[in-house]
Amino acid sequence: MNLTRTLTNWRKYRQTVSELGRMSDRELHDLGIGRSEIRSVARHAVNER
Repeated sequence: MNLTRTLTNWRKYRQTVSELGRMSDRELHDLGIGRSEIRSVARHAVNER
């Protein structure tokens, strides 16, 4: 069960990084996210769930 959860979290992390990475700098700024913070924000989003 732990392996399944780990893989699910990894997929969610990668999806979040991908979606945020496709946004323009302006869109990220509107969300209060710097481009260098994308991985950290994605990690935090996965750990909250």
